[in-house]
Amino acid sequence: MKAGDRVGVAVSGGIDSVALLRLILELRGKLGIVVSIVHFNHKLRGVESDADEQFAANLAGAHDLEFHSDGDDVARVATEEHVSVETAARDLRYGFLRDLIGEERPAEGDSHAPTLSPTTRQGRGNHGLNKIATGHTLDDQAETVLMRMIRGSGTAGIGAIYPRIAVENDEGEVCGEIIRPLLAIRRRELKAYLLDLRQEWREDSTNADASFTRNRVRKLLVPLLENEFNPSVAENLAELAEIARGEEDYWENEIAGWMGTAVHWSQPEWARMSPQPNGLVQIESAVRTSQSQNPHFSQNRAEVGHPTGHDANLRSKIDAAPWLVMNAAVDRLWFSGEPIAVQRRVVKAIGEQAGIPLEFKHIEAVLRFAVEEEGQSKVLSLPRGWKVSCSAEEIVFLTPDLRSSSEPQDYECDLSLPGEVTIDEAGTTIEAREIPATEQAGYNSEQLLDAESVRGPLSVRNWRAGDRFWPAHTKSPKKIKELLQ
Repeated sequence: MKAGDRVGVAVSGGIDSVALLRLILELRGKLGIVVSIVHFNHKLRGVESDADEQFAANLAGAHDLEFHSDGDDVARVATEEHVSVETAARDLRYGFLRDLIGEERPAEGDSHAPTLSPTTRQGRGNHGLNKIATGHTLDDQAETVLMRMIRGSGTAGIGAIYPRIAVENDEGEVCGEIIRPLLAIRRRELKAYLLDLRQEWREDSTNADASFTRNRVRKLLVPLLENEFNPSVAENLAELAEIARGEEDYWENEIAGWMGTAVHWSQPEWARMSPQPNGLVQIESAVRTSQSQNPHFSQNRAEVGHPTGHDANLRSKIDAAPWLVMNAAVDRLWFSGEPIAVQRRVVKAIGEQAGIPLEFKHIEAVLRFAVEEEGQSKVLSLPRGWKVSCSAEEIVFLTPDLRSSSEPQDYECDLSLPGEVTIDEAGTTIEAREIPATEQAGYNSEQLLDAESVRGPLSVRNWRAGDRFWPAHTKSPKKIKELLQ
């Protein structure tokens, strides 16, 4: 933080966020910053959630600070969007925080704008927040690293909670940051600090609910590791996250170079309705975050021309494809001569750019396929209908041919309860997990099975719902019982 920053402190009411607020208030004179309080009401705990919001508002009043507040029925949104309550809460909360950074005061009647208090409406005008500070601690970092290691993750995931997140405006320009100043501080130190100040805080009753994975990691796993193995395990895990983030920063720069030089993208012959010069198109590297934010849709439209007549149906398929309708080629001699770490990163980057959900096993299969003698294997199949072919000169990732709508091949695989299974033929992953009764309001009841009636693994067979595949966690129009028959 630097002089002149307008910093919103995200205050939930718990120890971490209240301690962060008090620390920043102590330092604001030296730093020369303007401080306000930000609060998002998830409306998950009824009057308890409302009391948290009132507590944050009272803190703002006690310290003569602007108060920015918003809220939404997270359980309802989770049901409507067919996502978990945790995912809906995170998306709504961070959407609100991003809206506050560097923005003008929302226009009246804008239903998507955050709901701000009257004092906030008066105070924002042309000087919105340029930083928002959240109270993530070293404990949060260690818990996140453990959770991702348990679930399975590469170095990107182990990087866990980043100290800073740049926020861009609609023009793609960085207009502010979300910062985590307490990532090096233990939660117990913050509690001692508040007790010394005689500053009250709010306790979230769900923090004691053992049905949540993070709570079990916090209450059971971390103490076990500290008491039985290493009292500094939390600090060591946080250091591991720091190392992983540095590694990812390095590889990100390397990947950008490969995607512009070593990897060559071209339209498949069947999609060339308006031929491009040499049939070759270079595109920028982009990290694929989710299908709803998929950059490939606009790329598909921009690079393939404008068909008419009998080509219109194919045109619509290309526009709607949840992947990049382009082939990717890599020089085989260059690829084979690189270290295995580079080979893995190249394949992973192609998958992210193209929209292929590649797991570690898929990447390893591509690497084995690339070193086989010519003629041993002609084509390797990947998820979502993608294929890889090898010649003496190059390795080519072939986008699915959308001219045909062939029926998928039969398949059958076991889904452990709880657990998850990746279905390459459908290009998706199905997860089964227990949902406590207190949390079921956030889920579509048609997607829930009675745990007592299901024992052992389920057999997941090939199914169709209209022209789409419907995994359990997507917007399925069918009951999961019907889909799994």
